Amino acid sequence: MKRVVVTGMAGITSLGSDWASIEANCVAGRSGIRRMDEWDRFTELNTRLAGPIDDFAVPAHWTRKQLRSMGRVSRLAVGAAEMALQDAGLLGNPIIRDGRMGVACGSSTGSTDEIKAFGNMLLNSVADGLNANSYVRMMPHTTAANISIFFGLTGRLIPTSSACTSGSQGIGYAYEAIKFGRLPLMLAGGAEELCPTEAMVFDALYATSLKNDAPHTSPRPYDKGRDGLVIGEGGGMLVLEELEHALARGAHIHAEIVGFGSNADGQHTTRPEVSTMRRAMELALEDAGIGADAIGYVNGHGTATEQGDIAETLATRELFGTHMPISSQKSYLGHTLGACGALESWFSIEMMNSDRYLPTLNLDEVDPRCGELDYLRDELRVMHNDYVMNNNFAFGGVNTSLIFRRWV
Repeated sequence: MKRVVVTGMAGITSLGSDWASIEANCVAGRSGIRRMDEWDRFTELNTRLAGPIDDFAVPAHWTRKQLRSMGRVSRLAVGAAEMALQDAGLLGNPIIRDGRMGVACGSSTGSTDEIKAFGNMLLNSVADGLNANSYVRMMPHTTAANISIFFGLTGRLIPTSSACTSGSQGIGYAYEAIKFGRLPLMLAGGAEELCPTEAMVFDALYATSLKNDAPHTSPRPYDKGRDGLVIGEGGGMLVLEELEHALARGAHIHAEIVGFGSNADGQHTTRPEVSTMRRAMELALEDAGIGADAIGYVNGHGTATEQGDIAETLATRELFGTHMPISSQKSYLGHTLGACGALESWFSIEMMNSDRYLPTLNLDEVDPRCGELDYLRDELRVMHNDYVMNNNFAFGGVNTSLIFRRWV
């Protein structure tokens, strides 16, 4: 079995595209959530809250030809991938194009402008706005394909379009590809573009926040007064590398991935199951060959939905006990869906390496129905950990757990 390390990390969020900016905004108690006045035309949509990236622009050196096949979701993914490759010292290096590097990436859906154009064809019998690249921008594996094509990657291409676990499954499957010796380098992560249809998915389930006139007070993961989630957008990518390959080229190592667990609830499409959530975490621990007492912090999924928060924390409490520190960065960015697993993995590594852990924003009073845990609240927590865990859970009953080890 090969050892797998992280040699590059990057992301694009509503609070910045570098860790220093993101951490500074979070420490100051700022969130990327705002009222979406442009959604007022959707009269049957109750929520008006989201976490958009208002200042995103494609780099000036990207060509028109490169952009033709990329909708917004792919542009976020490729942008994060380019920065991650730069961080790893691999951008422009020919070794990524000789079959040694692959990509594992996903999103909840392709770009919805193209979905709308195809829907318009079905409804009105016209093909306005459709062209040769429309399907490529819409297809479920648009992020993985566009990353592969943009950088000329000829290794494995693994699409992971599994809603809220797209990013974490991308990292997990990339880790396994390297661990089992299939290739030494992978770009892994996920992305999501903001669309009111995604808000409507949860609105129809009565699971969106309605604090429309107080955007910065929501979402409220694990809080007694939470009233639902807020949708966000973003892109996050990690460069994963076989340890000996990384050492041979003198790469800077951010962390080691030592465990990945994934399973399915097998019960219900939207109702989470405590037992299988816990089992996914156990699978990650077994893969890492460590006990539960080795984990020093859990980066929770923390969507601020009633069923999700309660099931997740009960599973975490059953496995780790009441002492386990936990927090959720969705309180700052909203739920970035396909991107969250990658962004939160990046954040977990940064927090572990700096010994500075972000609290959950807006967590004033923990819901007594949640599992008893050490909820990070109010201020930054300073603590030293050798192992951290990042958990994500998705519609369809998909559960993932990743474990990162400090590199010394």
